[in-house]
Amino acid sequence: MKNVEGQAPRALVVDDEADIRELVALTLSRMGLECSCAGSVAEATALLAEGPHTLCLTDMRLPDGDGLAVIAQAARTHPQMPVAVITAYGSAENAVAALKAGAFDYVTKPLQVAQLRSVVRAALRLSQAAADPVASGPVGATVLAGDSEPIRVARAMIERLARSQAPVHICGESGSGKELAARMIHERSVRADRPFVPVNCGAMPENLVESELFGHRRGAFTGADADHEGFFQAADGGTLFLDEVADLPLVMQVKLLRAIQERRVRPVGATQETAVDVRLISATHRDLAAEVREGRFRQDLFYRLNVIELRMPALREMPEDIGPLAGDILARRCASGTAPRLSAAALRALRDYPFPGNVRELENVLERALALCSGEVIEREDLRLEPVAAAAADPRALPLEDYLASVERQAIVEALDRARYNRTAAARLLGITFRQLRYRMQRLGIE
Repeated sequence: MKNVEGQAPRALVVDDEADIRELVALTLSRMGLECSCAGSVAEATALLAEGPHTLCLTDMRLPDGDGLAVIAQAARTHPQMPVAVITAYGSAENAVAALKAGAFDYVTKPLQVAQLRSVVRAALRLSQAAADPVASGPVGATVLAGDSEPIRVARAMIERLARSQAPVHICGESGSGKELAARMIHERSVRADRPFVPVNCGAMPENLVESELFGHRRGAFTGADADHEGFFQAADGGTLFLDEVADLPLVMQVKLLRAIQERRVRPVGATQETAVDVRLISATHRDLAAEVREGRFRQDLFYRLNVIELRMPALREMPEDIGPLAGDILARRCASGTAPRLSAAALRALRDYPFPGNVRELENVLERALALCSGEVIEREDLRLEPVAAAAADPRALPLEDYLASVERQAIVEALDRARYNRTAAARLLGITFRQLRYRMQRLGIE
């Protein structure tokens, strides 16, 4: 194994226990790395000043400080060098503090050689990508379009998050592109060649959540006719995206927290746990901190998921991007022919519209307009925005029947969005039957 200059990569190992340093150095030497070892923050600082290292592994508890001081010094002297921390088993607070301070990842004591090797391999790939971005290949096909300040901030944050293994929580309104952002983080990370597994927590039946997440063994319950791989196992080595994570039942939140801390899962009906290597990204359109305050979401799980927060802006915060976004959407919808253009009046109407459903609603509006327009130009009338815009601006100003219809429409649209347009799951979220939902959708003209 050689680095860009043709030399063997060198790791800095910082731990005050000689046997731990020896174990780590031996493991890394078998992976083709040379090692420099330090037993304190002062020794580590001196070695960092002598020259660059490919990666750094540091204990969190040192005789003259802690691992956070090593992380800070590494960031000052070698900002591109990934740093992983070694933390005691069960010290979740230390791991979270290190990740927030800029650590790439963490391993727990007692050290598991397989986990250590996995972290080191990821760090080497990250160092290689930083040193030779052309050789590291494309950064992913998914693109977050727009040139407004909010979207530029989001894109810059995504690039930073792609360099880390820290859990990320994406907040934002429905339709604002949370899954798109999660996919971009994955595609730009060292896990890009491994699976990206999106899961809608709100669409899973409550009695099957554990089986869906962790898998089950044959005979574990009625209907379990064969072993089943869960989403954690499917995402092994890659990224697991838990959308609408606030919808998880409290009992499952406890089990999810354990899986995150232990990096192991136990399938339903199994007697042994299975190790998993998963980067976790979560999202919800709710205020997760408010859910914690009201007792609907566990505070300890919140801290583990919300290590780094990414906020996706609402479409109404970036009206200057609506024109280019609309053009891209129309071009995709008319890939086999010439896409119609928006008239000046139609573009003004789109920019003035509040878009409670954000980009997803913009796509639906334009798809409807394509079906209604009769020529090469989409007119304002083809957008059919006025009734919805009036209700969104101030629904209380409407007559009672129209107001109630607008509230019902919004509730159904949000439920469909959370259930990824699975009508059975959406009906369950709304507390009504599938037939009732179908009737209400027909009455309100929801496609």
